[in-house]
Amino acid sequence: MSGTLTAFIVAALSVRALSHHFNAFEMMTVRSAGGLVILLAMGLASPALLRSVRGQHMGLQFFRNVAHFGSQICWTVAIMSLPFATVFALEFIIPAWVTLLAVLFLGERMTASRAGALIACALGVLVILRPGHDAFEPVALVMVLGALLFAIAAVITKKLIVTESTYSIMLWMNLMQLPMNLAGTGDLLFFTRFELSMALPLLGVAAAGLAIHYCLANAFRYGDAMVVIPMDFLRVPLIAIIGWMFYGEHLDVFVFAGAGLIVAGVLWNVRGEAQRNGRLTAGKNAPRAFIQPAE
Repeated sequence: MSGTLTAFIVAALSVRALSHHFNAFEMMTVRSAGGLVILLAMGLASPALLRSVRGQHMGLQFFRNVAHFGSQICWTVAIMSLPFATVFALEFIIPAWVTLLAVLFLGERMTASRAGALIACALGVLVILRPGHDAFEPVALVMVLGALLFAIAAVITKKLIVTESTYSIMLWMNLMQLPMNLAGTGDLLFFTRFELSMALPLLGVAAAGLAIHYCLANAFRYGDAMVVIPMDFLRVPLIAIIGWMFYGEHLDVFVFAGAGLIVAGVLWNVRGEAQRNGRLTAGKNAPRAFIQPAE
């Protein structure tokens, strides 16, 4: 989880550093191209990874990657325009969107803990956004949309992961999203504007996304959700302190209050799911589940 927290922060700082030189599509082009280079190098080093790539369910893969593409653009625009803490706090509504979509489209049951979590998250978003108040930032709605699109990608991933390896999903993601990002750049030769001083943030954009998925997947592999998820919430205070110290961003009490409501809702649901799963597996010698995060 230390790697996950670091990668999230590196990604945000890299985007902010490059935002004066490139638009969101150009930065995400770097992410897709860099991700492909890293994944192909991994495949050459371990041919078993390449053999795990399949061409099944390409319709689902495409739909998932279009949704994920939209979510990444929304997140990048939000990082370029909003305080770090606001963006990171709004990211935590993704589990609420996933729950709602799973109930609507996957036939999962709406339990009391899930309903309570949805209400708490909705209240948290209202506290952060404060619609109708002078402090309301319309661009924050872009991040809310981004969270919804990421949740759609996560729900599709839940179906794909049954037959597809994580490596296969990530490879198709970068392959499909590279032309999407290139189409939005408006300047196919934007890479000619690269300078040596940009090397570190460019590397951060290219590598941080893959590092997030790798570290988070292994955190869930070796730790229970009740331990892993609360550690992930440390992102908000950490990035808020960084934003305050180095970017002069105001420590907004409403952002922390709203984040607290969202965190409470997510933890309430995690606890309810743990209890429900415990009852379902009571008396059985069930193997420990590997929770696959959205790619």
